[in-house]
Amino acid sequence: QVQLVESGGGLVQAGGSLRLSCAASGRTLSAYALGWFRQAPGKEREFVAAIGGNGRPTYGVDSVKGRFTISRDNAKNTVYLQMNSLKPEDTAVYYCAARGSTVIMPARTTFWAFWGQGTQVTVSS
Repeated sequence: QVQLVESGGGLVQAGGSLRLSCAASGRTLSAYALGWFRQAPGKEREFVAAIGGNGRPTYGVDSVKGRFTISRDNAKNTVYLQMNSLKPEDTAVYYCAARGSTVIMPARTTFWAFWGQGTQVTVSS
């Protein structure tokens, strides 16, 4: 079993930055696919980014490309999401996810086996 705990969310003004962290326990995740999703009130959970064990990133939402960067530190069993130039529309609960495989269908929530509890990100205008 894998436990995922997100941190780093909070309230930030538009144009600001946040770095989300997701620490994993229960298993070494160096070969796991790791990802980030977000869910705004009244909307479906949407895929933000994923990273494979080889460090190759995949980004989902077009609006975050060039502003968000996913990375991982296998020594710390942690995945990060660096978010720059934040906009009010980035406001959501951000979730990390993991699966013991390569990144195959990251945009599908059913692809992911393990989920964190989420961290709130609020961007004020």
